[in-house]
Amino acid sequence: MPRGGARVTSGPPPDPNALRRTRPGDSAGWKTLPPSRTGAPPAWPLTDVQPREWDLWRDLWSRPQAVMWEEMGQTYEVALLVRNLGEAEQPGARADVQKVVRQYMDSLGLTVQGMLRNRWKVADAPDEQPAGEEAPAPTGAKPQRRSARDRLKVVTDGEGA
Repeated sequence: MPRGGARVTSGPPPDPNALRRTRPGDSAGWKTLPPSRTGAPPAWPLTDVQPREWDLWRDLWSRPQAVMWEEMGQTYEVALLVRNLGEAEQPGARADVQKVVRQYMDSLGLTVQGMLRNRWKVADAPDEQPAGEEAPAPTGAKPQRRSARDRLKVVTDGEGA
């Protein structure tokens, strides 16, 4: 096992709202995904799909992340997640299968950490406004955040002693 050094998941995940946006790793930018994927799921790529696997397959391919899986041709990865997830759901499932499922979920962006590491955000659904409430009127300018310099207090001689 390697010792020391950076690993894929070492350090904090990227933050789309970070104040400093000039890091070299930030040049890739963030991808905003639609609230859901429309259309039928791709054909099942593995052998002998089980009923539970088919239900999971259809559910996963309706999620926002599926847009990126389709773009990157990740049908086998999603199918392997589904197959392992079906096994991990069983009572007394082995810990190594559960660990593999978690790793697949992270790499496919199905966890919060996975979404951040893949630099994916999900767009708000157009009808997310609670019933009976009006959406706030959009303002032209973004609120300005005070800089650290603006928050400093100038102290003259004799003050604050």
